[in-house]
Amino acid sequence: MTTETNQPENQTRPSIWHTLGAYLSLALIAGTVILLDQLTKNWVRDHLALGETWRPFDWLPPYVRIVNWHNSGSAFGLFQGGGGIFAILAVVVTLMIIFYFPRLQRGDWALRAAMGLQLGGALGNLLDRLQHNLMVTDFIAVGSFPVFNIADTAITFGVIILFLSIWLGNDRETENKTELGKEHAPSD
Repeated sequence: MTTETNQPENQTRPSIWHTLGAYLSLALIAGTVILLDQLTKNWVRDHLALGETWRPFDWLPPYVRIVNWHNSGSAFGLFQGGGGIFAILAVVVTLMIIFYFPRLQRGDWALRAAMGLQLGGALGNLLDRLQHNLMVTDFIAVGSFPVFNIADTAITFGVIILFLSIWLGNDRETENKTELGKEHAPSD
């Protein structure tokens, strides 16, 4: 009888450690994104006037430049004036990621990285919105592409990794089902 009472206890311990480990990895990824995002945005705000451009190398300006720009919309300057909506959306996304993250499979590192990048990006831009009248500081200008920041980049890469992970995961499931079907098919 003692083994029966010990069994549920033993089963909950890995779950608790799994959850703590999951949140630690989430915090490390998101925290790194937030730190890099906020440090770079603060540097730009401290060293460049609004609209001012910095060109560290003479050959770089046609391709990449650093410019202090404010954005009241979403990533890459879309939906201008929607800063309040995007602040609320960032909170909702944050809560969803925090709730869902520990439920991911341990070996699904791509999905974990994707969610960590998205969380870090959402919180990085949310911090800006809360501190700067619903505006986000953007500073990376590449060619004629809209100006963006580290948080926008993290969100974008997070979404790309998420879709690739789901797409490739579905391909693996299809391959596994096909292989299982071949193993169980009647032989001629």
